[in-house]
Amino acid sequence: MQAGLMNTYKRAVSSRQPVAWLCSAVLITAYVLLYFGGNPYRGFTADPIQRLAEVVAGGLALPKAFHSKWVLYGFLYTLAMVVGGVFVIRRHGNSRYQLVRTSVVVAVQVVLAFALPLVMKVFTDREHYFSYFWPLKIEYLYPSYILQQPFLILAWSFLGSLVAFPLLAYFLGKRFYCSWICGCGGLANTAGEPWRHLSDKSPTAWRVEKISIHSVLFISLVATAVVWVNWAIGKQHPDFARFAFRVQDYYGFAIGAMFSGVIGVGLYPLMGTRVWCRFGCPMAALLGLVQKFGRFRITVKKDMCISCGNCSTYCEMGIDVRAYAMANTDVKRAACVGCGMCAHVCPRGVLKIENKHDRFKGGTPIRIYAVDL
Repeated sequence: MQAGLMNTYKRAVSSRQPVAWLCSAVLITAYVLLYFGGNPYRGFTADPIQRLAEVVAGGLALPKAFHSKWVLYGFLYTLAMVVGGVFVIRRHGNSRYQLVRTSVVVAVQVVLAFALPLVMKVFTDREHYFSYFWPLKIEYLYPSYILQQPFLILAWSFLGSLVAFPLLAYFLGKRFYCSWICGCGGLANTAGEPWRHLSDKSPTAWRVEKISIHSVLFISLVATAVVWVNWAIGKQHPDFARFAFRVQDYYGFAIGAMFSGVIGVGLYPLMGTRVWCRFGCPMAALLGLVQKFGRFRITVKKDMCISCGNCSTYCEMGIDVRAYAMANTDVKRAACVGCGMCAHVCPRGVLKIENKHDRFKGGTPIRIYAVDL
């Protein structure tokens, strides 16, 4: 069972008090400067984070490849996950699932999303983040990117995005990526741990979520198609080429920068840690659709729930798990990332993460409550 349940709301930073608003403002400002600093087109001529990166790298006599704000950002991001991972393991390490899951997602970030791309940048002046795939990293399926990469990297990206991931989502649920590999989810589950309980569990939030995340998935599919069409016919149709450029630019600005970074991380202290994963991530939407028809579910022990509400409170994806448990109904929501926290905080062991066919479901619910299941 989770340690520290009783003091969650006593900490000012995790209960939307002024210090939380200040923390959110700092995060939003940092991301705005990161994404738009040095970009006159966006209204930012100065680039303080780039200047800081150059000063730090120069002071440490590091190679030129390190003189980039994105390297500094990657280091700070990874450091936040490592420190946050230690915090999570200290708090939830009595659960083997949480111990292993946290260790794996931090290791993936350190090796595949930071160290390996940095080594590539130093020796080849190219980089590839091996833990990110299309459509989350939408440019990985753009012709301009594909034509510059060696065969093994292309095979890694294509097989992961289009073959391996859908199959794994069917058999294991989207948790294999969203909670074990992805750096976005990794940051949410480590550095964002103090704010996981702030996710909105209301039916209205669920309705907005379903519209929002599938809209972003649709936009990402359209944007990818437009880029490919432009690659095929752009030279003969300059007007379409300009349109394709604007599509890429707007997607990068609205989805890649504002939604996933400025809003997705900046609002951790106010809206919980999975704002991007829940409302915007196209990869989460795609894997969630597969998960709905797959084997993954959180099973419920019949007539065991005492309605304490711990499971719903600590669900970072805003799922009202208690309503399912009280109705003796397995949780099989597309949004669920299988973090396992609901099962961990349950005082009676009512919930369990499993991969089962529908024929193994439990008996007919005997308690019905006014909730849209």
